[in-house]
Amino acid sequence: MATDSPQMLVQHHPLQRWASPSRGLSALVHLAGLSSFLWSFNWMHENPNQANQAYGWHFQYLTVIGLSLSTVTFAVALLADITLSRRLFLIKNILSVCSAPMEVLISVLYWGLRLIDERLVIPEWAFIPMNADISFHAVPSVVMLIDLLFLSPPWTITVVPALGLSGAIAFGYWFWVELCFENNGWYPYPIFEQLPTPGRIGLFSMSAIMMALSTSTLKWLYGRVNGLGKSVPAQSYSGNIKKESF
Repeated sequence: MATDSPQMLVQHHPLQRWASPSRGLSALVHLAGLSSFLWSFNWMHENPNQANQAYGWHFQYLTVIGLSLSTVTFAVALLADITLSRRLFLIKNILSVCSAPMEVLISVLYWGLRLIDERLVIPEWAFIPMNADISFHAVPSVVMLIDLLFLSPPWTITVVPALGLSGAIAFGYWFWVELCFENNGWYPYPIFEQLPTPGRIGLFSMSAIMMALSTSTLKWLYGRVNGLGKSVPAQSYSGNIKKESF
């Protein structure tokens, strides 16, 4: 078992801006993000609406699916910070390849459609105050971006796998939404009601492409922020991990 000494700091990728996993700033970022996510879930519990009694609960909403994945990602990240586990850190990075682009996609789609007409994304029977709206639809993408740009190594996923992953998520969600509709008689987002089946297929196809583009854009942004492709000498912190078992 690797030592838990506070003086021991973990080697990290040369392009990674801040130390992670660590019990300092990295743990603070992940704790803050996780606290926000849990507050959002508690808000849904404390402010029930039609979705609470429906088939699929609030998991009908892509927002809540993304929030759940982000919660798992940051929970694993915080555990990695506390234990200084490189294995958990690797798992967090794998999860973020899915959760970060999804949260960016959710923010772009939600706020874009809301600017056009909020009734495209918010049913008439639902009310979301601004603090909850920001917690659901802005904070996750912001903290996931902070984690990616400053607390993670560069992604290695390429365009084709990214498109395959986003396509699987988009059409898996479409299947799930239609299943919920069969049981509830209504769609989670009003825009689905306004579109015929070919229109919904087009919307989900466009969303899959946008998520893949989000992945590529985040990789590009990481390179701009951290100098991807430049010759950077290897960096490490004092102290070595000879062997870790978790």
